[in-house]
Amino acid sequence: MPKPSARERILDSYEVILIERGPQEITLDAVAAHAGVSKGGLLYHFGSKDALRDGLLERLVRLNTEDLELARAAPEGVFRYYLRTAITDVTRNLPLHRTTMATIRLVLNDPTAAEVSQRCMNDTRELLLEHAEDRLSAELVMLVAEGLYMRAALGEEDRGLLDRIDDIAVRLEDH
Repeated sequence: MPKPSARERILDSYEVILIERGPQEITLDAVAAHAGVSKGGLLYHFGSKDALRDGLLERLVRLNTEDLELARAAPEGVFRYYLRTAITDVTRNLPLHRTTMATIRLVLNDPTAAEVSQRCMNDTRELLLEHAEDRLSAELVMLVAEGLYMRAALGEEDRGLLDRIDDIAVRLEDH
């Protein structure tokens, strides 16, 4: 596997600091040190803290778009894909999960992060609506998946629910 570029390492470090310590601990010096680059190297890729945030949000949109394409192509269907990955993305610590968690740390105090997060959520909702009989069914799948995601993110291991994704999907599809 190729070594990530300096730009990607910087974004990875920004995510780690956001997730582990929160936005109040973000300084350009801290991110550069964590990434193993000079401050000048960081400034070459991201000229400010806002540019760093924008890089993270661009990553979120890209990863979310890729995930939506995977959902569209999933053999088990969009609903089951969305419900299953709500748990497995967290437990496998996949890039979309890490970027989402970092972005969530920004959302409360950053209108730009909140707007981009809302846009990603709306894109997911639109995909679910394409495959639902009605808006309520799509919203229920989304709410259940978000609940599963939150449980997994908080470390609540519930393999029983993961094993019952098909049952959950059937109940949501039938109602």
